[in-house]
Amino acid sequence: MSIVKINALTVPEEQREVLEKRFASRAGTVENSDGFEWFELLRPVEGTDQYLVYTRWRDEESFKAWMEGPMKAAHQGAGGGGNAGEAGAAGERPKPAASGSTVWSFEVVQQAAPKA
Repeated sequence: MSIVKINALTVPEEQREVLEKRFASRAGTVENSDGFEWFELLRPVEGTDQYLVYTRWRDEESFKAWMEGPMKAAHQGAGGGGNAGEAGAAGERPKPAASGSTVWSFEVVQQAAPKA
């Protein structure tokens, strides 16, 4: 079965809009990667300042290939933390929107979908 990677990003309230715009500017970056199955950017509603970046992959190898290729390229020169697609003044790296990041890894052992 699939694997899930969740990146928990600590984002101060004043940086939320910045983070969301940076992710929106990267639309399409992951979708064509071999083994990619799903992406969601989850905004906190209450009680936390952590956004969750949810991705699902066919296998660990697919995720690693994306991390070493397209994801790495998307973050180079962009400062990480969802900063791709936004250049700083005079080519400087923009300040990261997230102040911290933790990646959680899971295997999908059960799943359900609405019946057709």
